[in-house]
Amino acid sequence: MEDNKDYDRDEIFSRKVKAGKRTYFFDVKATRSKDYYLTITESKRKIRDDNFFYEKHKIFLYKEDFAKFIDALQEAVDHVKNDLMADFDFSQFDVEAESSNNNNNNKYGDDLKWD
Repeated sequence: MEDNKDYDRDEIFSRKVKAGKRTYFFDVKATRSKDYYLTITESKRKIRDDNFFYEKHKIFLYKEDFAKFIDALQEAVDHVKNDLMADFDFSQFDVEAESSNNNNNNKYGDDLKWD
């Protein structure tokens, strides 16, 4: 039987999205039985007693929920864009996202580390 301890569960796939004071991480991980899931982490840099720390919130998303999650997220985004803010030009954010993705060579940045 293959030794699952040698399987690196943290380096399968990762994408970082910087968004103002927040950073989002989309990480694909594996269970011991090599089943895959997605973690979505929101990280906010905070200051307490002149020290920096990161407040994070994490969502675990399993393969059986991928389609439902994507559908609900798309429906919510479309509602904001088309119904609540139909006159707003969201294209300005598309350019910002493209340039930050092209300039991002370091997986987690210089100052963000955890787990």
